[in-house]
Amino acid sequence: ELAGDASARFRGDASDLQEILGNLVDNAAKWARSQVRVDLRTMDGRVEITIDDDGHGIPLQRRTEAIQRGVRLDTSRPGSGLGLQIVDELCRIYEGSLVLGDSTLGGLAAKVVLPGQ
Repeated sequence: ELAGDASARFRGDASDLQEILGNLVDNAAKWARSQVRVDLRTMDGRVEITIDDDGHGIPLQRRTEAIQRGVRLDTSRPGSGLGLQIVDELCRIYEGSLVLGDSTLGGLAAKVVLPGQ
């Protein structure tokens, strides 16, 4: 499901945005039961992208750990444990952020904030 502001523009390299969204959407699709939602908003010259899923989420006390390089909290599905760390690093390069939270769908909400145009 896609929602939000279709006129929003990212001020940065398109391949970096593809890397960020590719990792987050891939994770959401991997862990979702049946639903993934991507929501795009603009606020104060920034682009906010939230990817929600209806999977089992990540417990609050393990979210910081989940962003560390090579850490895999659940090995029941394929993965390298690098995706969230790459997303976090790219967001920081653009003076943005990655925040993991609880989704209104019941799983994980991964929110990135990046510079907009």
